[in-house]
Amino acid sequence: MSTQILSQPLSRRSFLRGVGVTMALPWLESLPVWGDEKSSASEPPVRFAVLFSGNGFHSKEWWAKGSGKEMQLGKVLESLTPYREKLLFLKGLYNKEALIGGIHSCQTGNLLTGAHLAPGGEIKSGISCDQALAQHLKGSTKVSSLVLGCEPSIAAIHKNYSMIYSSHISWSSATTPTPLELYPALAFDRLFRDEVGKSDKSVLDAVLADVGGLKRSVSKSDQRRLDEYLNSVREVEQRIEQAGKTGRLQGWRPTLDKPDMKRPKDGIPQDIDEHMRLMCDILVLAFRTDTTRVCTLKLNNDHSSLRFPHLKVDYMIHHLLSHTDGADWLKVNQFFLEQLAYIAKKLDEVSEGDRTLLDNSMLLYCSSMMTGNHDNNQLPVVLLGRGGGQIKTGRILDYTGKDNRKMCSLYLSLLEKAGLKLKEFGDSKEKLSEI
Repeated sequence: MSTQILSQPLSRRSFLRGVGVTMALPWLESLPVWGDEKSSASEPPVRFAVLFSGNGFHSKEWWAKGSGKEMQLGKVLESLTPYREKLLFLKGLYNKEALIGGIHSCQTGNLLTGAHLAPGGEIKSGISCDQALAQHLKGSTKVSSLVLGCEPSIAAIHKNYSMIYSSHISWSSATTPTPLELYPALAFDRLFRDEVGKSDKSVLDAVLADVGGLKRSVSKSDQRRLDEYLNSVREVEQRIEQAGKTGRLQGWRPTLDKPDMKRPKDGIPQDIDEHMRLMCDILVLAFRTDTTRVCTLKLNNDHSSLRFPHLKVDYMIHHLLSHTDGADWLKVNQFFLEQLAYIAKKLDEVSEGDRTLLDNSMLLYCSSMMTGNHDNNQLPVVLLGRGGGQIKTGRILDYTGKDNRKMCSLYLSLLEKAGLKLKEFGDSKEKLSEI
């Protein structure tokens, strides 16, 4: 960042730069980072994220009662209690097209598209809401969208539908599922490096010269914000470096207690809790830096094969466990929702003017079915964040029995609050007026 640039108001296109590295700036009160370049005001953007876990939830513990700070949440959702005043609990929404095909694949492949899925092994859905927004915002940020996953795609046929549908919720076009990034290191590189690939130099080390110049040009409170931001980047770098160096292994246990060779630095963490938490941190960093405003995080596949040794639930894969509806299934459900709570906490700790980063975001959490018995006549849906102050939260919205209860109606509402106004999306031409 040159002295000439620092002497002028910075726009949202300003970055810290180093050799092979570009880092977007966080929100700073001294600088109109995201505002109109002709205006002295700076308004943070709205971010949109979708988190997904397959196979639904415990049949008796996904519920909410009351409103605001008096809202009560079922055991699956109890980790969200600190954020209930910034939460919408949505009941009765469904995806009509998901009712007409087979289980699992046909219940997942059109979750964010509302499109009719092609059977018989053919791959055809529709563009998903996250990618519609990413295309609309293209050029506004360094990365148009992040599509993250914690379980590899499945290549098979189930009930006459490709399992590709079970493995992807984000679609760039009707025939193209958006590629998943499973590797935390590569996801991190995509945010900050100009060329994704192995590098021996830290992102922060590469931009230290720019950091020094910037800190001399902002207020003391912004200097503290910048330090906090840079420390969070360094922390994630260090955790990625250490990923997989503990001895635990997920799932089937081989005859060796631990690997007899060093784990590759750029591989997938062996422990699912570590993997998910790293992806959550990367999502937070992406939003905090405005490197992207759109992200999907698929915590697992529908028809998932994940196991959970850290919960002492290692005797059955996720999919089969979902049919038990017992205490261990509840533990796994709670673990998944804790990832959302963790993201909410991290976002809510970041001040962006009069609001927090959580207030300026919309975090949509959903699954392909309500329970593990394939019931998708209504879907489990929770929304955290206030969309830049546009959403009245702390409420339960019940669409059961209403004419307009389509998931795509929800997407129309959320996309508009993120800056994309559409007359129709998927199978809907009507927004949810209460959102």
